[in-house]
Amino acid sequence: MAEIKIRELGSTWVVRAGGAVIGETTRALELSEGDLAPVIYFPREDIAMAFLEKSPSSTHCPHKGDASYYSVQTKSELIRDAAWSYETPKDGAKEIAGHLAFYSNKVTVEQV
Repeated sequence: MAEIKIRELGSTWVVRAGGAVIGETTRALELSEGDLAPVIYFPREDIAMAFLEKSPSSTHCPHKGDASYYSVQTKSELIRDAAWSYETPKDGAKEIAGHLAFYSNKVTVEQV
């Protein structure tokens, strides 16, 4: 089993789509899992959920559980499955409940 490590980052992180800031937080979590690149998770309360539309897509991770996906609506396009969330993560990843992660090849995720 890949070891999951979750830590609070403490600095300010933003997510942008279509030139607009759709989220900003100082409560971001970084999840590291084995040899995979770390993933930044944003608290749902710090995301403009009006820009997100629940997608029918879902996946299963043996370590984290079932992921739900969200598309991001910008002024000019719908970015399909740009974000995901583990609504009820498994015990080793409970801290990411209520958080969203974003694909950095679909939207911009950066520390400011």
